[in-house]
Amino acid sequence: MSALIKFENADISNGANTMLYNVSLAVEEGEFVYLTGKVGTGKTSILRTIIAENPLAKGKGEACGYDLRKIRSKHIPALRRQIGVVFQDFQLLMDRNVEENLAFVLEATGWKDKRAIAKRIKEVLEAVGMETKAHKRPAQLSGGEQQRVAIARAILNSPAVILADEPTGNLDEETADGIMELLFSLNKENNTSVLMITHNKTIIEKFPGRVLVCENETINEAL
Repeated sequence: MSALIKFENADISNGANTMLYNVSLAVEEGEFVYLTGKVGTGKTSILRTIIAENPLAKGKGEACGYDLRKIRSKHIPALRRQIGVVFQDFQLLMDRNVEENLAFVLEATGWKDKRAIAKRIKEVLEAVGMETKAHKRPAQLSGGEQQRVAIARAILNSPAVILADEPTGNLDEETADGIMELLFSLNKENNTSVLMITHNKTIIEKFPGRVLVCENETINEAL
């Protein structure tokens, strides 16, 4: 196994202020890791640093082979193609249907062949159980269905890592369990690493993984 995400003695900022100091952590290939902690402790700042949205303030950081201290802006799209991001609030384009949402991402990341685009969209929608909803707009879908589409969007480019920021935060328990089962199946079947922010202790108990805790301005392994 090799670390896809790695920080050593890193200071993590939210773009303006340092949120976390002296962070050392690694997410290995095929791991499922939770990131927990109170609101405002820097969890989302970690994810934004991994995708090179926030600059790494100090120390060493690496994501999918890219040095986060030295990465050039022209290489950031290539880094992000290896990382799928899932948000709590879905962030789908409301004026486009499901298929158009996914095609937009593929075209933005360099796909040009219409047949290949259609084939890949069909594959990811089948993977998340949404193959019959391709022509629906987000407003016609439930919250759980929208999150499944968001996960389909995140796996379009077969990422090595999925970063999930409270992906079950707006969902009822049964729907949340379905989303967790989907993330776990992607983790096990595709060996995709998952780093997921959550406050939900019930989810962590039901779907065990390694747990990291943001507290006291740093990150530690949960005991």
